[in-house]
Amino acid sequence: MDSTISDNIAVIRQLLAPARLYTREEVLGRPSPAPRASGIYAWYFDELPPGVDVRGCHVIPEGVLLYVGIAPKEPPRNGTRPSTQTLWHRIRYHYRGNAYGSTLRLTLGCHLAGTLGIELRRVGSGNRLTFTSNGERQISEWMSRHARVTWVQAESPWRPETLAIEELSLPLNLQGNSHHPYYPTLKNLRAKHRAAARELPIV
Repeated sequence: MDSTISDNIAVIRQLLAPARLYTREEVLGRPSPAPRASGIYAWYFDELPPGVDVRGCHVIPEGVLLYVGIAPKEPPRNGTRPSTQTLWHRIRYHYRGNAYGSTLRLTLGCHLAGTLGIELRRVGSGNRLTFTSNGERQISEWMSRHARVTWVQAESPWRPETLAIEELSLPLNLQGNSHHPYYPTLKNLRAKHRAAARELPIV
């Protein structure tokens, strides 16, 4: 087996059998356990966002694996400056940022909108879409209760990410995941919330 492939498989195995999962409070604490290094991270949930198809998903006692992400992104091939994001930056943002900068928060917010009584809105100049400060706070609180994260440092994290999306059932991932049966539902759900937001006044 090619050493690169075997390395990627080893990374995925670590995500599937994590030594531990970290809470929002731990990740946002000082010092944070999230390293300022490149890598891949996996999100486990002990409560499912309403409507998510979890057939075939990986399950451990602490929850169900629904999403993976990386930091940084794969460097652009057009010569533009590559991302300098690390696991520390990216995971902390997912836990405390907003739906404009976090596709995970956007996806969770769209699923939880009815349960939490929140809605996607245009903010600022109108080009950004978030769940506003109150909605984002509620998403953060829901993640604090139900979302746990683990990670593995990797020099080129987009390689194990590609393999993970190909081989695992990850219903909350969109990019590169069009083969997943939940993909059309998730894509349409996010599009519906975006369209509704654009019909409303800017907050």
